Amino acid sequence: MTEPVAGRGPATAAPIVRLWPGPDAAPLGDDALADAYAEPAGPHLRVNFVSSLDGAVEVGGYSAPLSGPADKRVFGTLRMRGDALLVGAGTLRAEAYRALRLDARRRAWREARGRPPYPTLVVVSRALDLDPGQAAFADAPVRPLVLTCAAAPPDRQAALAAVADVLHCGERDVDLAAGLAALRGRGLGRVLCEGGPRLFGALTAADLVDELCLSVAPLLAGPGAGRITAGPPAAPRGLRLRQVLAAGDLLLLRHGR
Repeated sequence: MTEPVAGRGPATAAPIVRLWPGPDAAPLGDDALADAYAEPAGPHLRVNFVSSLDGAVEVGGYSAPLSGPADKRVFGTLRMRGDALLVGAGTLRAEAYRALRLDARRRAWREARGRPPYPTLVVVSRALDLDPGQAAFADAPVRPLVLTCAAAPPDRQAALAAVADVLHCGERDVDLAAGLAALRGRGLGRVLCEGGPRLFGALTAADLVDELCLSVAPLLAGPGAGRITAGPPAAPRGLRLRQVLAAGDLLLLRHGR
């Protein structure tokens, strides 16, 4: 699902430039891009998504057709900056997540700042419908964490405990605030969430989202696709525009509290 989408044209590695604040036509190099996404001090939950112009989170069931080289650069930069990568079980399965690894340059960036070479994968799952043999678990360079609830099936808890630390965050459902507190207790304060939409919706409803990084692809997906957030209705949460970058026709937006 990585081929160019009809109407979008071939994927090209357009340089990333700053539009706001302080427009600058000079392409952002790797260090400048990392600095552009610096987090504020203290615990921070950042959500990263890509969507079409008309708000679709997928094309044909996958997010890959919406993504391109510039979006992937930002994707890798955000992973490099985070202590933990938070993802819902459904997204882990649907996107066939592999082991969370970084290239040598990004590992060196982390190590120069006193951080471990890799962030920690954190999976949210109430029912634990997860495969311990999936590469995201079996080949992980850092032992993953699974946030679940005490009512999760005991046999699945035992199976996953062989490849991950299973944390109870709530009795019959996953308490996301408690889960983030547990991560902070392990020194994982800078958290990057990659979805999916239901996890993003639940985090929004609980008022836990500090920042949204949204890549807007120059594509109209048409009817049928879901949005970047899903779940029961919740009170709107206001964020402020912090940054606008662009790569050709792709917009890279950053909003925060």
